[in-house]
Amino acid sequence: MLTSSRTWARPAAPRRLARSRRTIRPWPRSRRRRKTTDAQHWRESFVIALPDFPWDSLASYKTTAEAHPDGIADLSVGTPVDPVPEVVRRALAEAADSPGYPLTYGTARLREAAAGWLARRHGVTADPAGVLPTIGSKELVAWLPTLLGVGPGDKVIFPALAYPTYDVGARLAGAEPFPTDGLLSLGPERVPLVWVNSPSNPTGKVLPAEHLAKVVAWARERGAVVASDECYIELGWEKRPVSILHPDVSGGSHEGLLAVHSLSKRSNLAGYRAAFVAGDPVLVKRLLEVRKHAGMIVPEPVQAAMTAALDDDAHADEQRERYSARRTALRAALESAGWRVDHSEAGLYLWATDGTGCWDQVARLAKLGILVAPGSFYGTAGESHIRVAITATDERIAAAVARLTVA
Repeated sequence: MLTSSRTWARPAAPRRLARSRRTIRPWPRSRRRRKTTDAQHWRESFVIALPDFPWDSLASYKTTAEAHPDGIADLSVGTPVDPVPEVVRRALAEAADSPGYPLTYGTARLREAAAGWLARRHGVTADPAGVLPTIGSKELVAWLPTLLGVGPGDKVIFPALAYPTYDVGARLAGAEPFPTDGLLSLGPERVPLVWVNSPSNPTGKVLPAEHLAKVVAWARERGAVVASDECYIELGWEKRPVSILHPDVSGGSHEGLLAVHSLSKRSNLAGYRAAFVAGDPVLVKRLLEVRKHAGMIVPEPVQAAMTAALDDDAHADEQRERYSARRTALRAALESAGWRVDHSEAGLYLWATDGTGCWDQVARLAKLGILVAPGSFYGTAGESHIRVAITATDERIAAAVARLTVA
């Protein structure tokens, strides 16, 4: 388990400048300037250098797309649009009278449901003691380095093409973000945390069990934690994704391993902020203790809704069929309009290119009333691709297909 010997110390408050008892005149200009400088320095010592929120840069393209006579087909963000399953809404309503504080650890029933889902759907034998609900998966991705005690002087490893929050999480902890697809290039350097993401957001690439097993072996040799973002694991199309916790990858032990799962895509629960992390019970206990102090708790009605969702596979299979139909139609339309679709073996996105720069492609599609995400949002290796979400309604997907067909 990773621990930290660092102690955080509040920066010294700015020195007060004494007034003379014999005058009420303003301080000399130089002293006023010094006081302002000290105060700014104290405030700025708390500032964390974060990148701009990438989707803000799509605003002008969204305006262009919205001007289309038939309206915008927004395929830029993978947000669910289909109804929350009735079994989930019913469970939420029945647990609505929850006046007391919920359990940070989650109810025993929820942890058992998560372990049961992992076993039933993914061939993973998980100890319910090694399951912890989180307030959506993005929250955990952003704060996991901090919760594990990663800090200045450490590197957080994540894929070269990746969801931006891995980078942000490293920065929040004061660590160095280090995107790479080649762990061997790090040599013997100590690395406390390695992220893997399969199926990948944005590319939809699926890592085989053999590759993941090599990552686990490499990390264990160095005492590193491997955190696997598996939010799209139930949405394999051309390949079947495998969990980092599967015995073919883990060797039958979850030591040093954490798998992050979300119900946003599987069960349309993005609005509920419903996710969980599972794996090494020792690491989960460490996360639990910190989260208790920080008040990072999933509301009890949401825990009940999560339990119902994890117990029920029928709604997830139904939703998967919706996405499959949308994906098939949209892929064919993109290819007919001159795009090549790369990877995209799983997940909710098509990773496509027409051979030009990503922003040129965004502009081209915006004129058709279609908004997509530029590949550069996910790293410099994505500068010739766009990410196209398949999560819009059937009607908006059909509109996008029609526009691409005549483009």
